[in-house]
Amino acid sequence: MNLIQPFAALRPAAGRANDVVAPPYDVLSTEEARARAAGRPWSFLHISKPEIDLPPGTDPYAPAVYAKAAENLQAMIAAGVLARDPAPAYYAYRIVMGEHSQTGLVAAASVADYDTNRIRKHEFTRPDKEDDRVRQIDALDAQTGPVLLVYPSAPEVDALIAAASAGTPDADAGLDGVRHTLWAIRDGDTQARLTTAFDAMHALYIADGHHRSASASRIAAARKAANPAHTGKEPYNYFLSVIFPAHQMRIMDYNRVVADLNGLTPDTFLAKLAAAFEVAPATAQVKPGQPGVFGLYLAGRWYRLAIKPECIPADPVGRLDVSLLQDNLITPILGIADPRRDKRIDFVGGIRGLSELEKRVDSGEMALAFALHPTRMEDLMAVADANEVMPPKSTWFEPKLADGMASHVLR
Repeated sequence: MNLIQPFAALRPAAGRANDVVAPPYDVLSTEEARARAAGRPWSFLHISKPEIDLPPGTDPYAPAVYAKAAENLQAMIAAGVLARDPAPAYYAYRIVMGEHSQTGLVAAASVADYDTNRIRKHEFTRPDKEDDRVRQIDALDAQTGPVLLVYPSAPEVDALIAAASAGTPDADAGLDGVRHTLWAIRDGDTQARLTTAFDAMHALYIADGHHRSASASRIAAARKAANPAHTGKEPYNYFLSVIFPAHQMRIMDYNRVVADLNGLTPDTFLAKLAAAFEVAPATAQVKPGQPGVFGLYLAGRWYRLAIKPECIPADPVGRLDVSLLQDNLITPILGIADPRRDKRIDFVGGIRGLSELEKRVDSGEMALAFALHPTRMEDLMAVADANEVMPPKSTWFEPKLADGMASHVLR
């Protein structure tokens, strides 16, 4: 079984991409999705967030929601808004956000390689979120949410994808200031070269989409068990993915805000930091320019914190900036041992900027904020290679993939 293979995508018909593409299902609330889809009958939100077409207050996990998703998908196919390619293909996919551009490959990735950890994970998943994706995929008989994967250095693959994305695109759409462009790679020789090049890789890495990949594995196991004629070649043995080169990925900072000082005064809190950090007042916002440096915003002032070298462990998880802050400050000084569940801590994606941290603190909602250096791709891959798990809210990838550019039908 190949690590990846071409597939016949279900995607917007010619000229319909702008009508269809939508933000990922998991970045919008139901209310936001309903507002975004208003007056847009072909928005993919009608498939990815189908509760927007049911009465307000409908449980988004109710059976009627998944049935509505399937109904909406079939309606878009019947109307000719979505069409399935006649033959399997790979697809070059470029995303441009401001000055940043990244170009990768849309492909069907092997569930078997996910199960054996050749497609490597770095996060835990929640059963309820897995259950939701399993029910969605089963209802649609298709995977509509792509898993964001990363491949290590492979100049040959970079060159093949660059050549494939040089001509007239098959789809082009703008979404929230981001350009999404797709080229079908139909040439058999190019497909074979891409398949062989990926088969030579030791691993792929999940950047985003742990619940989608886990649900694909569950679907494959259930369908294999129910199919006495199973061969391993069925579409359910693969999952929808977009694979970018690691060197093109952009991880932004994922910052923290905390509601109180755990009973300490600001002066006492700052004094306690000296055990693990070099602390220096700053005259402007502190945006860390290197690992091991943190910005602290407290009582209307910024401080620069630098972790002391002796506090940096050797293991790939412990040396992450999110771990250094958690293990040397947030847990021992602020008393927050479980950032997944403790309501005193919240997380702010770097796309919002440091002014958002100041706003949350100056409003009185929060007592202090921490600005972090972005997690590096090499650190993410090192954690995955060690079969370890990153702390929660370690990475914030921008730009996001669009839903609706390509779907993987399981029949």
